Amino acid sequence: MAFRSVFDLEAIKREFENAGISTNFIPLIWKHVLRNPNCELDQVASLPSAAYPLLVSKFKSSTSTLHSVVESIDNVTTKLLVKLQTGSFVEAVIMRYDTRLGKYAGKPRPGGQRATLCISSQVGCKMGCKFCATGSMGFESNLSAGEIVEQLIHASCFSNIRNVVFMGMGEPLNNYASVVQAVQIMTGFPFNLSPRKITISTVGIVHAIKKFHSDLPNVNLAVSLHAPIQEIRCQIMPAARAFPLDKLMETLLVYQKNSQQKIFIEYIMLDGVNDEEWHAHQLGKLLETLQVVVNLIPFNPIGSLSHFRTSNELNVLKYQKILRGFYNIRTTVRKQMGQDISGACGQLVVNSSDKYSSGSSEIAADIEDICS
Repeated sequence: MAFRSVFDLEAIKREFENAGISTNFIPLIWKHVLRNPNCELDQVASLPSAAYPLLVSKFKSSTSTLHSVVESIDNVTTKLLVKLQTGSFVEAVIMRYDTRLGKYAGKPRPGGQRATLCISSQVGCKMGCKFCATGSMGFESNLSAGEIVEQLIHASCFSNIRNVVFMGMGEPLNNYASVVQAVQIMTGFPFNLSPRKITISTVGIVHAIKKFHSDLPNVNLAVSLHAPIQEIRCQIMPAARAFPLDKLMETLLVYQKNSQQKIFIEYIMLDGVNDEEWHAHQLGKLLETLQVVVNLIPFNPIGSLSHFRTSNELNVLKYQKILRGFYNIRTTVRKQMGQDISGACGQLVVNSSDKYSSGSSEIAADIEDICS
């Protein structure tokens, strides 16, 4: 019999309620597991006696195991390969930042080290984006809320995680219920992450965006746009055919009106595809009615899985200058972390012999800096 993760909230609530056990004990169990990863659940103190046989027979403190850990050359990026009880694998990436290296309002930032976890929500992905290695895997399965939270548990053994971004393997809004439940767990006791330090990325699942704010207030929304016109989006993101650009923009306007939050726009820079000056003007006009932060992402090579090329630095800077100068849109350029361990944006893929290495990684602006 397959065990459920103790972090699968709906499952453990249902079992406790059926057994007449107060669900108020659940956060106390989580606190013990957070402090003692991979513990046996009969070691949790001060529970009703009826809870122990139920926990031991149906739940585990972790249904996944840490299969391997790879560190980048500069030790600022760590890639975790997590094995699920089904035998499948997902990847998560820890990115460490020193806030003192950045500036805000022209002044040095206070503070020190912090870490962001890039988390997976599915095994593989059905979106099929042609610039993303995960898309080459196809879709295998959704992760449960517990399997998502367990990635945070594993990562917390290496760093004190302050920010979580759902930008790993999978389309988070295609696994909506589990992602919502996982975020609710992460923002509650004992994890206590701030919703404002969690970002969920989507290719633009319109029906899910419509309920995003009511289910996850104050959580950041990032949209993988990658092209300013529908035709180009469909060429590089086949799933975009189901979510026309005009419908997506209408949905984002309503979302922003209701949430009063900035929207993050992710835009991968592909040489000769979407990086010319006219593309920048089209993007500026498309976004000028929204409050957004555009994050330009230099394409990370993924070996023979793709024939795209990285935009040259001059084109990226021109693109940024147009969006800032003509349209007054805050625009950042994502510096790369973890390329040497295939842990950078778009490079997450498991069971692949086509890993690619491209030099060392760099200190990058954290999502928390962009939110400020």
